[in-house]
Amino acid sequence: MTDVAANLNRVAAGIPEGVTLVAVSKFHPVEALRCAYDAGQRVFAESRAQELAAKAPALPDDIEWHFIGHLQTNKVRSVIPHVALIQSVDSARLLQAISSEAVKLGKTVDVLLEVNVSADGTKTGMSPEDFAALTDEYDPKLYPGVRVRGLMGMATFTDDRTVVRRDFEALRQLFEKLRAGAFASAPEFDTLSMGMSDDRDIAIDCGSTMVRVGTDIFGQREY
Repeated sequence: MTDVAANLNRVAAGIPEGVTLVAVSKFHPVEALRCAYDAGQRVFAESRAQELAAKAPALPDDIEWHFIGHLQTNKVRSVIPHVALIQSVDSARLLQAISSEAVKLGKTVDVLLEVNVSADGTKTGMSPEDFAALTDEYDPKLYPGVRVRGLMGMATFTDDRTVVRRDFEALRQLFEKLRAGAFASAPEFDTLSMGMSDDRDIAIDCGSTMVRVGTDIFGQREY
């Protein structure tokens, strides 16, 4: 049986100050999340709207929930009441849907823009072209219900750590470009979410401020 608390403590010990550890709890039972919570973890991430909506009411109110999966526009309404951060905004259409729903609820939702810089066609996220179209002349007045906090991305799925580093460096460069450009007047644009169980060390070395770790904490997923 997986010792979630021991795993969490081991992972957390390797995360430097200033980097947020997000426990990716998708497909794991509430009992496993409770073990992590009791060991001190407060930031969790889910990737399916229905699973998030079921788990959030069953766990303590001081958990900070993130959404990291592909979010369909028709599921936005069920996610917004629970989340502190939607990391996986992969289109201008989704950004608009989140903003519109948030305005209806009288709140502002923090989001990350997900961009695909990898060579892996199966990865989600905006293409560099779509990303540029959204961010080159970004106007926050068009999206009054959201606050763009930064970027999220994944590296190519490969054992070649040189390729992984290249992808993370590309993400960091995009982040820095936007922080000096389109979001220069937005001090809240401060989050670069990259790095998972297998590559978080490289991601942190490349400037990640948030890592998403599931398997190294909870063990293999229970589908």
